[in-house]
Amino acid sequence: MRWKRSILLISVFIVLPLLLFAQSNGKEKMEYVGTETCKGCHEGHYKDFIKSAHGKKAISGSPIHREGCESCHGPGSQHAEKGGGKETGLFGFGKKADPNAKSSKCLSCHEGSKSLSFWDMGRHKSAGISCDLCHTIHAKSDPSSNLKEPDLCYSCHRYIRTQQNKQSHHPVNEGRIKCSSCHEVHGGFGPKMVKADSVNDLCYKCHAEKRGPYAFEHPPVQENCLNCHEVHGSNHTKLLVRKVPFLCQSCHTRTGHPSRPATNFHSFGGPATSQKNRFFARSCLNCHGNIHGSSRSPAFDR
Repeated sequence: MRWKRSILLISVFIVLPLLLFAQSNGKEKMEYVGTETCKGCHEGHYKDFIKSAHGKKAISGSPIHREGCESCHGPGSQHAEKGGGKETGLFGFGKKADPNAKSSKCLSCHEGSKSLSFWDMGRHKSAGISCDLCHTIHAKSDPSSNLKEPDLCYSCHRYIRTQQNKQSHHPVNEGRIKCSSCHEVHGGFGPKMVKADSVNDLCYKCHAEKRGPYAFEHPPVQENCLNCHEVHGSNHTKLLVRKVPFLCQSCHTRTGHPSRPATNFHSFGGPATSQKNRFFARSCLNCHGNIHGSSRSPAFDR
């Protein structure tokens, strides 16, 4: 009886687990079948793949030099044996796929890129934006489906498109600059992913004459350019957030200045034709031209 019990125990605790492991291992064993096998069913995707950077043999390190389609989608032996299907172990880049999982596939090759050094810090990653939402994995046969800046950015940032259509705007729609000229789209240290440590430092890259130093500095300018300017677009001249003199009056309250429309109307008294010209083209900029700063008295900065 003892030897029968020993055989039974050996069968339960040793032989059975080995058989189960061998069976499960056989089911999960997946092998690479090659790009030509994928082409047999997915000829359209294959043609797009060959046109893309991933399918160019002239590019060293491209997937075509390795497992081709399976470099990103994984081994396709089970997929080929079963004639397709979602439950065959292949990774799909569909809309329902995890964004981090999709991006990790791209980062397995592109992680060493300098532009992706701060991807983990970027707003796009934290918002669940995966690489394939902006970059085409396969080359598209239809050129109109391969969006470029700024239309690519506008597809999500629709409010920015509205601002860019206002009469005063940065020349993004005209193609003189791009969204990526100011923003580090893959993440960075600056606020709003700008390519500088601060908004002012970014603006000074193009508007260096506004940097100074000045003997008489305008405090709002030194604090933040956005205090006075709407960076993406405005219906007021020079991207101003409000029309002059109302913009100036938001800080310079009632001081009795004769050019102020809301104060000291007695300065416009007298005969019907006396001093009435002060009502026309009334603007702080008529006298204060160097509003970003001046090396002379602020009252006579022309």
